[in-house]
Amino acid sequence: MAYPYVSDREARVISRGFGDPMQRRVDTYVQRGGYGALKKAFGMSPDQVIDVVKASGLRGRGGAGFPTGVKWSFMPKQPTKPHYLLCNADESEPGTFKDRELIRWDPHQLIEGCLIGAYAIRAKHVYIYCRGEFFEANQVLARAVEDAYAKGYVGKNIQGSGNDIDVTVHQGAGAYICGEETGLMSSLEGRRGLPRVKPPFPAAYGAFGMPTTINNVETLCAIPHIVANGGDWYRQWGTEKSAGTKLFCVSGHVRKPGNYELPLGFPLIELIEDVCGGMRDGNALKAVIPGGSSVPILDAAEARSCKLDYEGCVSAGSMLGCASVIVMDDKTDIVKQVRRMVDFYAHESCGQCTPCREGTSWAAQIMRRIEDGDGTEKDLDTLMEITQQMVGTTICVLSDSVAPPVQSSIKKFRGDYLARMRSLEPAGVA
Repeated sequence: MAYPYVSDREARVISRGFGDPMQRRVDTYVQRGGYGALKKAFGMSPDQVIDVVKASGLRGRGGAGFPTGVKWSFMPKQPTKPHYLLCNADESEPGTFKDRELIRWDPHQLIEGCLIGAYAIRAKHVYIYCRGEFFEANQVLARAVEDAYAKGYVGKNIQGSGNDIDVTVHQGAGAYICGEETGLMSSLEGRRGLPRVKPPFPAAYGAFGMPTTINNVETLCAIPHIVANGGDWYRQWGTEKSAGTKLFCVSGHVRKPGNYELPLGFPLIELIEDVCGGMRDGNALKAVIPGGSSVPILDAAEARSCKLDYEGCVSAGSMLGCASVIVMDDKTDIVKQVRRMVDFYAHESCGQCTPCREGTSWAAQIMRRIEDGDGTEKDLDTLMEITQQMVGTTICVLSDSVAPPVQSSIKKFRGDYLARMRSLEPAGVA
């Protein structure tokens, strides 16, 4: 079974199993070399495993881009309390659909990555916190964990190594805020998923009050390949500061949307025009969001010069984020699209912090008024002021996520807003 829209420009490392139902079976996974990296890791010390991950240059694939090996090294070296590894599979950022595919096609790759990570941070228990709406993917993962237990790859004395690591799959209930690491921990503990003030940081006081590390699904899926082949092998892709490959979730007005695994630093315009087959219906490129709905929008000129790595996206005026590339053509109504993003954040705010609770609500109301043709230019100044006050003033970054799309769209596509103020006719059809 071929996975839709595979490109010869890809560097398929963690996405090799996409489209192959046999990859879900533990026996097939083992026949293809699976769990070999776990055996290799058990022959190393935990610190040696961390050193390999550090040498690879792997950075967190959930959006923040923090070096994974460094993050693991924050955990206490001489455990006096239980340690936990949490896998954040609560993928909810608009435009993102990579973690779901990793889980549904290659669940044992994730399990193996979790086990290696747990061994490296000296944890005896892994919790995989899954988005509640991922019904099929969650079933696939739960079955894979059961099979891994049955074959002795999870649980007591794994494959005779003397190492005990348990894995629990926990299904969320559809709250975006639980994708924030401290909100995730609160939810896992059975409480309302409210983010926590830091410090203390999870490595000191995390889930159930114990030292905890939280990693994204994509991050952990890369771990078996890095341990098996070495840090230098992984650095053959990417740039000096942004090493390795990355899954890019491409949606919007391209001929071939989907997931593509490419080396970091890949030119954005080549992703659109070559890998994805160009713009749909022959329309012109208008704007691109390179990293999910919480990063600044790029106009066509900026998109043509953007390199898809952490530093390249910043240089172009945005951020890589979770690499959710949303492509918009010249028929797109920017006001409508930004309003939808703001509505999402207003709906998903937990309400704990006043700037977020009130700011998202007011921004959504103003955006709706502009979209309905009742706005004024003063509303644009008000939106800029409100969103600026929402940045850096709350416990988590949900509030901060509203500012980039609003502010960048007003600065770069002001004409779309002004057109709304002069006529009730929509500025586009998208």
